[in-house]
Amino acid sequence: MKVITLNSVVPLRAEAAESAEMVTQMLFAETATVLEQTERWTKIKLDTDGYEGWADRKMLSQLGDKQFEQLQSTPKSVVSFPVSLAVSLENKTSILLTGGTHVPNYNAGIFELLGVKFNIDASTVETALEFTTENFMRIAFFYLNTPYLWGGKNALGMDCSGFTQIMYSIFGIQLPRDASMQVQHGKVVDFLVEAKAGDLAFFENADKKIIHVGILLDSNRIMHCSGRVKINQIDSQGIISEETGQYTHQLRVIKRIFGE
Repeated sequence: MKVITLNSVVPLRAEAAESAEMVTQMLFAETATVLEQTERWTKIKLDTDGYEGWADRKMLSQLGDKQFEQLQSTPKSVVSFPVSLAVSLENKTSILLTGGTHVPNYNAGIFELLGVKFNIDASTVETALEFTTENFMRIAFFYLNTPYLWGGKNALGMDCSGFTQIMYSIFGIQLPRDASMQVQHGKVVDFLVEAKAGDLAFFENADKKIIHVGILLDSNRIMHCSGRVKINQIDSQGIISEETGQYTHQLRVIKRIFGE
């Protein structure tokens, strides 16, 4: 069975309980496959990145096979601005959509989902956005100071890999959810001096496990979410704290996804 959410953001939890860890989030119009159900909770697998988690059943809506197939084949545009307001043309109710939300059947400020048309500010939506350094910088800088939230992937709270996943999604590339999964993609950039805007830098802990990821702006600066989305200096050893001048993250590898 397929489901969709018509809520702005839905938390997915590790267990079927409100107190359980939030492992990721499901954004408006995302679809998923139902794996298991209880009276209140539904375990789902997201169709975008394959991530699994438990969602409150009342935050999901069932999709028929035909509806799902139509959605899958429908061209989609993406909200690139951190937050945008969509207003139903049917009953004038509104919903906040966060950056990285993909909207179907979009044209000139209007999109249609399951037969309902919504108006949205056209300046906040992109269609087939080309990755260039200029475009990347323009979009990414909107997200500066977004607070850190474990499992989050929206402009009001995100973790390090949620940030990179959303940024790449805006440019039409679907990355896996976690840094340890994202590192398996792309082409290795051998030296930091060869890095370009948009390259991913991955960082390890003392056990050599990948625990952090950020997006390089050039060979000296990285944008990443640690406490908040911010820009720090980086060298071949790792990220340098602007407050203390000490290294906060140990660099493991650089990967190029765009133009690999």
